[in-house]
Amino acid sequence: MTTSGDPTLHSDQSSAVDAAPDAGPDVGIAHDALVYDAPEQVAEVAAPWLLEGLAAGDAAVVAVGPETAGPICEAVGDDPRVIVVERHALYRSRTPTAVTAFRRFAAEHATPGRRVRVVGEVDFGATVADWREWQAYEAVINDAFAPFPLWGLCVFSAGLPEPLLATARHTHPGLVTADGWVPNSDYVDPAAYLRALPVPDEPLETTAPALADDAIADYIGLRHAVRALLETVDGPGDVLEDFLMAVDEMASNAVRHGSPPAGLRLWTAPGRLVCTVRDSGRGWDDPFAGYGPAHGEDLSHGGMGLWLARQLCDHVAIRRDERGVSVRLSTGWT
Repeated sequence: MTTSGDPTLHSDQSSAVDAAPDAGPDVGIAHDALVYDAPEQVAEVAAPWLLEGLAAGDAAVVAVGPETAGPICEAVGDDPRVIVVERHALYRSRTPTAVTAFRRFAAEHATPGRRVRVVGEVDFGATVADWREWQAYEAVINDAFAPFPLWGLCVFSAGLPEPLLATARHTHPGLVTADGWVPNSDYVDPAAYLRALPVPDEPLETTAPALADDAIADYIGLRHAVRALLETVDGPGDVLEDFLMAVDEMASNAVRHGSPPAGLRLWTAPGRLVCTVRDSGRGWDDPFAGYGPAHGEDLSHGGMGLWLARQLCDHVAIRRDERGVSVRLSTGWT
């Protein structure tokens, strides 16, 4: 067993994924879901699946909670070829971290014609805003990992709230059930799922903002005003600097690439910052935006603004209405 610091089932299911598609010469993502009642039930399915993959030349990664990881590791006999990743090193409130990490696993560990098999258990967080970030992630990876040789077995505790169990049903093309692997008739097209995923309300937006400019004419002056305001906030310096960078990126995008007028509103509260940046355009509608650089790995072409914002803030929510498009950034600390 190799440890990396990088970032409803029944007892007769030891071969539950046997009917799932095998890797072929042109492998891409396979994305299955499994809902379990007890951690031991995950091991009964996942361990034989991982060992079968290793025997066929696949790589194996486990990124689950500690209660689930223990039985899996015991069931695979602590095989040193199984890479165990600390769950929170991957599944944090910043979803691009996980996207980047799994792409790297695929690049570094997959051999030609084979996949990296991943048993993953997302930590959805404690708030509805946290939930939405990771609900979106489960849909996004069907697109973001499409060309990558990854086979994900995403495990969900049956005790999760129903909206999160609904995410399991709607974002995975394959399911592991009492009858083995089956195609999922409840699967929803990822773009449609993302467009329909509700954006939770932010109470601060109903209050007077600490800074507002609803028709930005002096972008440089606004940038200085945002910095001056954040310098008055009692918070960790790195968090404030990250938030400033994200706001600057989004305001720059709105002014340079959006339709005028562009506007910005920023709220502060103890341990929390929220900023909404809006422009009046109606044509932009990419539900996968910001989960990777807009122009791929070559960052010299730009297109990094929303991707950076997703890494720099706890939550990024994009909303569209008759007035245009807005991006809401929020972050917090204790």
